[in-house]
Amino acid sequence: MADNAGTLYLVSTPIGNLEDVTRRALRVLSEADLVACEDTRHTRKLLDHYGIRTKTISYHEHNERERAVELAARLAAGQTVALVSDAGTPGVSDPGYRLVRAAIERGAGVVPVPGATAFVAALTASGLPTDEFFFGGFLPARSMARRSRLSQVRSLAATLVFYEAPHRIGDALRDAREILGEREAAVARELTKLHEEIARGRLTELIEKFSGEHAARGEMVVVIDRTVIADAAADQASAQTESIAALVAAYERDEGLDQRAALKRAARRLGLSRDEAYRRLVAERARDRSD
Repeated sequence: MADNAGTLYLVSTPIGNLEDVTRRALRVLSEADLVACEDTRHTRKLLDHYGIRTKTISYHEHNERERAVELAARLAAGQTVALVSDAGTPGVSDPGYRLVRAAIERGAGVVPVPGATAFVAALTASGLPTDEFFFGGFLPARSMARRSRLSQVRSLAATLVFYEAPHRIGDALRDAREILGEREAAVARELTKLHEEIARGRLTELIEKFSGEHAARGEMVVVIDRTVIADAAADQASAQTESIAALVAAYERDEGLDQRAALKRAARRLGLSRDEAYRRLVAERARDRSD
């Protein structure tokens, strides 16, 4: 950090319920020289609710390039700037990246002030695996681009998480069902708000629920399981015959994983518990030695 340079605070704000803000966030917002926000009117409601009088300035996708230069100059001059988005964590599917880069280049401090993030809230409440996940931000608006994006992540051994607009949710779910296959999924909307809802089920069931012109309102998070369930019988048969030793060796060779990580990946692919996968690995290697 350069001498006399200021600090950029990345302050998470509530995604709906105004109680979901930390004491630290309120202190930083009240002590900062300036609060940079997507919509000054929206952020002012939060600041007024907590009696914070700090001056605000707009920082959004349409003025981000120019405003980042201006704010970085303030930071270089020793000022403290708090960056917020309309909801959640700045920089997560919201403006912020350019300002963070500019602050770093000018030797200013960059300090995260953690808090609410919609995709994390949806993921943890979805009932789907959270040990590995892929967050893809907003899916493309056009069907061809959206289907291409889904094809790129189809083979990921991770729970998939996306943001989606309510008027596209039905089409997005239909594309997901066709490209990814039948999977368990969840659609979370209006998180932390009065009409919060987390709908869980197979993609086919969610398509039915969220079809129609007035079927969905509010900001949405789509969470999709990593496992295709339509071919469960075929997968189970494959798991009984596919060599786990060969899979482990392939993951070690092609992805540079150690044996433990490779075994975990192979177990997940074959739908086996860790203990069962290890027993099969030992048995296969013993059989190979005897042959």
